[in-house]
Formats: sequence, structure tokens, C-alpha cells
Amino acid sequence: LITLFLVAVMAPAIATADWVEESNANTLMVMEAQAQMAPENFSSLGIESVDAEVMDLGPNLYERSQASSRELIATLEERKKTTENPRVLQDLDILIKSLNDQIRTNELEYKYMLPYFNLSQSLYFGFRSLLDPRNDPARFPAALERLKKYTGQADGHQPLTDLARERSSERFAVPGLLGPYQGELEKDLGNVEQFKAGLNKVFTESGLEGWEEDLALLTGQLDNYAEWVKQEIVPRGRDDYRLPEEIYADNLKNYGVDMDPRQLIRMAQLGFADLQMQMQSISAGIAKDRGWKSADYRDVMAELGKERIPEAEVLDYYRNILKELETIIRDNELVTLPDREAAIRLATEAESAAAPVPFLSPPQLIGNTGQQGEFVLVTHSPTEEDGGEVSDFGSPASTWSLTAHEARPGHEMQFASMVESGISQARVIYAFNSANVEGWGLYSEAIMQQYLSPEAQLFGLKARLMRAARAFLDPMLNLGLIGTEEAMELITRDVGLSKTLATQEINRYTFRAPGQATSYYYGYMNLMSLRAEVELRMRDRFNQRAYHDFLLKQGLLPPDILRQAVLTEF
Repeated sequence: LITLFLVAVMAPAIATADWVEESNANTLMVMEAQAQMAPENFSSLGIESVDAEVMDLGPNLYERSQASSRELIATLEERKKTTENPRVLQDLDILIKSLNDQIRTNELEYKYMLPYFNLSQSLYFGFRSLLDPRNDPARFPAALERLKKYTGQADGHQPLTDLARERSSERFAVPGLLGPYQGELEKDLGNVEQFKAGLNKVFTESGLEGWEEDLALLTGQLDNYAEWVKQEIVPRGRDDYRLPEEIYADNLKNYGVDMDPRQLIRMAQLGFADLQMQMQSISAGIAKDRGWKSADYRDVMAELGKERIPEAEVLDYYRNILKELETIIRDNELVTLPDREAAIRLATEAESAAAPVPFLSPPQLIGNTGQQGEFVLVTHSPTEEDGGEVSDFGSPASTWSLTAHEARPGHEMQFASMVESGISQARVIYAFNSANVEGWGLYSEAIMQQYLSPEAQLFGLKARLMRAARAFLDPMLNLGLIGTEEAMELITRDVGLSKTLATQEINRYTFRAPGQATSYYYGYMNLMSLRAEVELRMRDRFNQRAYHDFLLKQGLLPPDILRQAVLTEF
């Protein structure tokens, strides 16, 4: 009887392990091929065999990349013919779709855009990922090999800066190609010094020896490359930030937003107006309790924003907020919390220069041996003339929704679940898009909303209002339906962001990542729609902790496959 019981209990687990193993073999084939051209990306995921390799910027890069993707698709299509497990088939489709999407993106970039490489930023984040203190120090010496390859000192390697010049300049004579936006070039060139300092810092803190001369050579090459960019790329830069409509639509698709931009605008504007009414209702109560003359939500948020957390206490304050959120989650059975603590730290200067907003630094996704994600707090933008204080996250009322989004029950739990649940690598890496990830972050804010103080609720709605604004301002700017000054006024006046953060928002829509900002609200709406459907079907049988645990265990499935899993399994 004991034997029969163990067989019955273990059989589903064995079957699951079998399908994941089969799926991962397919994914490994794709990763090995793609790592030939972008090894730093796969090193950052945890594939140690490519730690010392460097990006391929050799001749015929476009042609070679497209041919490789098409060969992979053909092989995967053949494997589909002999695959029986439905989950493995789903993962094969995920891989094929990802490759087809990459082919299409490459075609559009090659057709419309002049190649341009922001090398100082790319190299900083590549080394920052490899020399991350969370990694096994045994991986660190590979950084020394990378250095010699980047600088051209290793046999068979040219300086990366020379290759980048060649790939850009060989396309100078092609008529009609669009250069980078002037605002992007100005920002990138202004950040070079921060990234050089960041490179020195990560090597210094790594404990490695013998890197100083090689890094000095590399940073000198980066300086020369920046001068070349000023002389050759800046004159070819474009004054209009707008992208060709084909490329913008492709951006939306790659970020997981499967909606016509004009339909997205209408949906988001409706959500924006509804959120303003909710905020006005809460603000009236806060103003009355505090004896404030104006009950307008804009004025109430401004007054609450004057309450500041001392800079020296910011990190401890956020850690205490996280503990209180965890108590709420346990008491109300919202989701199953891990036994371990979540990690929170302050951003480095280079991280703040690249993206002066708080974020989650994900854990190692492949071969994880206990590494955790980190909620990274950004308090200022070091490249701004005045130091660029990001005041939006320094008031007590603003801390709750941000911590819920980036830590728990948001991204920190989302990525930890992917690592710890044994999800197939296709669902972790190749199903990954911004709508899947950020939709959960915004949904996490929403499920905490009712348990917070009125002040924290107001700032939680402010955060959602910003995401709704993104979902219509980003496409409106890129379709020429609104100007940057008008968008800036709406963000600062009606959403209540600081000038520093509002500027970063405009930069995001216009040249940093056109289309990406729409993914938060779009992904959130998908998750809310799915939950509404499930609750209507289950009624009193609906258990939100079980539901949220199920969602987290699915990885980053596309919305249609996630819905199928929820309706057929949950």
C-alpha cells in the first residue's frame, strides 16, 4: 500500500519533470545558437560557459543573424512533428514565435535605422551582471578574459569599439536611413563618465587583480569612440523622435501589447478619467481629516509629498514597510510568502544614471544556487545639473505601492517563483515580455490597495494613474497626436510627478524605449479581466491565495496560454 501510494503521489511530479527536461533541451539548442552572437545576455542569465565570450559585431552581422534564426525555426518545426506532450508543444511555439519576432524586428531595423551602439552602457551592465556579488566568485576571472577581448588584445579579436564603428559606417551610404534621435545621443554621451566610473567600481569591489591596465585601455577606447560618435553619428542624428509606424507597432508587439495603438489610447484615457474620480473621493476625506482648505487630489498629493523620509533613513524605512506588507499578506491570505527575507539596497551611481527610477534586479534565472532578486532604490539622477533628486519616492505615503510592486507580492516574488518552481526555461526566458512582468507588478499594487491607509491608497492610485497616462501618452507622442510640452504638463500637473521623473518619462516614450511604458497598464488590464472571468465562474469557491500561487507558478506565459491554463487547470 505504501509503495502504491508513493507511486500515485510521485507520478505527476515525475511526468512534469520529464516534460520540463524535454522542453529545456529544445530551449538549450536555441540559447546555444544565440549565445554565439550575444554571449553577455546569456551569461547574465546564468550560463557560465559563455562568461568569457563577447558580443559578435563582425561583418555580415545582419545576414548571419537572420540565417541562424531561420535554421533554428526549421529545426523546431521538425521537432513539433514528433512531440506529443502538449506543454512541450506550447514551449516549442513560444520559441518559434520569439525567433519569428526577432527576424521581423531585425528586418525593420535594417530597413529603416542606422546602426548605433551605446557601448559604455552595454559594457557596464555586462560586467555589473558578471561581477554581481550574488554570483559565485569562481565566475569572476572570466571578466579578465572579456576585458582583453573587448580591447583587442586577445588573439583573434579586434577592439569592440573598432567593430562598432565599422558596423555603423558601412551603412552611412544607404539612402534614407534614420540616425538616432539627438536627445538620445545627448543623454548617452552625457552618461559616459558615469559608466566609466561604474566599471572601475565593479572591478575594484570584485577582488580581482591585474585588471587596471586593461580597463584603462578599454575606457580610453570608449572615450575615443564617444568622440567618433560626436563627429560621425551626431551629424546624422534625427531631430524628430518619432519612429516609423511599422517600427513602433513592432515595439508594442515585442513588449507584449497586442492592441492597435489608437484603441489602446481610448482604453487608457477612460481608465485615467475613472482613476481621477477615485482619487478625488479619497482626497476629500483626507483634506477634511487634516483641515486642509483644498480637497483637490492634486493639492492633497502635493501636501502629502512635503512629508519626507530623512535620506539616511530611507533604506530602513522601506524595509519596515515591506515587513508591514508581509503581515497584511499573511493575515488576509493573499499569496503564499517565501520563508526568506526579500533583499533591498540602494542603487549605484551608474545604475541611477542609466535609469533613475527604482527597479528589481532579477536573480540568476538559470543554474540558480540561491541568488535572490534585489529591490533597488534610486534616490537621485546623478547626470542632472542639480543632482536630480527623485523626490517622488521619498514621502511615507508613496512607499507602500512601490514596495508592493517591486518586492512583495510583486516582482521579487514573481522571479523567485520562476526560479524555485521548476518552470521550463522557454516560459522563463522566451515568453518574457514587459506586459507579462509589469502587469503582475501593477496587479500586485491593486490587490494590496484596500488594506492601506487613505494616504497610501491615494498614492497607490497615483501610481496606477501614471501607468494609464503612459498607455495613452506614449502612443500619442509617437503618432504625433500630442507634443512633449503638453505631455509634460499633464504628467506634472494631473499625475503629480516631479520635474525630474516627468522628464525621464518623456525620455522613455520618445527615445529610451518607445512602446514599453504602455505594457504596465495593458498587462494589468489583462490580469484583472482574467480574474473577473475566474471569479464569475467560481463564485464562492474562488480562493485568491490559491489563484495567485497558481499564476506565479506558470512563469511568463503569453495571455492566451495563461488564460487556457487558468480555465482548464485552476
